[in-house]
Amino acid sequence: MSATAENPPATATATATATLSTTTIPVEERVRARVITDDPLYRTIPVALRFAPAEPLAVRIVFPADLSPEGTDNEWVFPRALLEAGLQAPTGTGDVRIWPCGRVQAVVEFHSPEGVAVIQFDIAALRRFLRRTYAPAAAATRRA
Repeated sequence: MSATAENPPATATATATATLSTTTIPVEERVRARVITDDPLYRTIPVALRFAPAEPLAVRIVFPADLSPEGTDNEWVFPRALLEAGLQAPTGTGDVRIWPCGRVQAVVEFHSPEGVAVIQFDIAALRRFLRRTYAPAAAATRRA
């Protein structure tokens, strides 16, 4: 499954709001997520969360190639604001829907013509990633 979910194009609108992000370097966070199925045992998978300053309104969630029938990385691009809002309350009406699940988990649901994937993340990991998209210079300073 792959799709671009309601991602605003990189146009003058995106450029005008680029000041929302203070980052000048790309951000990538590697996290573990759980695939939710009707099986009582869940499968944990590695996921990359990515942000590029050239697209200040978008975030990417990248799943490894071994999960794809095509054998390629599966990347979903959607508005950063959707991810932020989904950590507080259910949001999304298109290809990507997000909602909190208890106090420490969030569910991201991906819709494509091939089907639906439901993935559970730790909210702390998503919040840490979002913070880094706004202030990676501070994170780089802490690592140095």
